[in-house]
Parts: sequence; C-alpha cells; structure tokens
Amino acid sequence: MAGEARVPLVAGNWKMYKTEREAEELIQALLPRVSALGAVDVAICVPYTDLRAMVDSARGSRVEVFAQNMHQDPEGPYTGEISAPMLVELDVSGVVLGHSERRELFNETDRALAAKVPAALDAGLTPILCVGETEEERDAGEMERRLRHQINEDLANVDTERLADVVIAYEPCWAIGTGRVATPEEAQEAIAFIRALVAGRGERAAQRVRVLYGGSVKPENAAELMALPDVDGALVGGASLAAESFAAIVAAAAR
Repeated sequence: MAGEARVPLVAGNWKMYKTEREAEELIQALLPRVSALGAVDVAICVPYTDLRAMVDSARGSRVEVFAQNMHQDPEGPYTGEISAPMLVELDVSGVVLGHSERRELFNETDRALAAKVPAALDAGLTPILCVGETEEERDAGEMERRLRHQINEDLANVDTERLADVVIAYEPCWAIGTGRVATPEEAQEAIAFIRALVAGRGERAAQRVRVLYGGSVKPENAAELMALPDVDGALVGGASLAAESFAAIVAAAAR
C-alpha cells in the first residue's frame, strides 16, 4: 500500500529478565550503539521494577521506555496491578498490551484489551497491541479469522482518527521463543492483512499505522524482515537482552 513514510520502530521486550543492576549494564552498553542511527524509533519494554531507573538512564537519548502491561482503570482495588497514571508519572512512553504470553498464561481477554488500548491512548501512552494466531489456528487455515477477531475486538473503542497512534505487533504464537520464524512471505501476508483490516475503518489510518513483526527476530533475519513493504519494525524478545544483538536489529531497521 502506497502511503506516507512510516518511521520504523524496534522495541525490545525484556519479559521477566533483568534486575535493576543488570538493566543498567545493558542500557549503558546499548545507548552508544544506537545513538547515531537515523530514521528509526527505539524502545525497551522492561519489568515494572526497572522502569524508573531506565527512564532516568535513557533520558535525553533516542531510546524510549515502555511497560509490559497495565490495568485499564486509573485506580482501584486490583492487587498487583499498575495503572496508566502510575506509568505516566514515571515518564514512561508506552505499554505493550495483549502479548501472547499475557493472553495464554494469564488469561488476558479481548474484552480487557478493548478497554486497555483506549485507556493507554487517553493517558498519552503509545500502546503496542500484540495480535497473532497459534500454530493450530495457522495449520487449520484460521489465521485471518483469528486476526480479524483480535483487531476488531481490541480496537473497537478506539476512534478512527486515533487508530494510527496504536502500534500493532503481529506475533505468530508458533514463532515466539521457538526459534521458528515466519517466512518473509508469511509475515508480509499477515501484516498486509492487518493493514487491510485497519483500512476497513479508515484508509488514512491504514497508511499511517505502524505494524511490527515479532517472533524470533534476530540480527540474521532482521534485514530481510524489515525490507518487507508492510513491516514497520520489530518487537524483539530474546535478542533484545544483549546490547550488541539488539543494536544490530535497530541498525537493520534504520537501513
């Protein structure tokens, strides 16, 4: 789809890794490696306990700090949860929502995400909404049905003019942490389909929305994935836990 030039985003999802001390070592090694790269946005999605330290260490750099989840309500009797105002007060820039691990292991529902995505936007946070099919769904030819359901449900309460403020990450569940990566054809097909779903709400939003690929992204396959016409960056898991490999993926997106 021809449209406006979209600045790629490479976001590293640290998951439940890195104590504050380990996080400091990583950010100090990462910043000089990405500081001179042009035309790419960079984010690290870190555990709650690392947020304040990473915001302080990344301040003034090109690296933004994202949380990995949040509750949809601004406050309330929800033990163990974190709200958007809490993240905003720390100068956090965005939040990952609906990661497949949250959906599968912690019963994250599309109904909850339909509330979380607009709550993040209203708070001034950039949401990275994760969608994707399981191996069983792909093998059964259900990829499009699954993506249509997730996109339609999770973005139902987002105004059309704000759709482009959401970042969508396509993560085939069968490629997360498995070492198996979608072929370039599979990634492009799914991400073009996601963009077409957004176009059903608004053509201009579809041209502007950034859609990332996530699932065993490594320096070895990053350039090929980033070159795909509808791929606007990557949500990186394991390879984001080392400064050198994550910086190499950022460099591939910058090219």
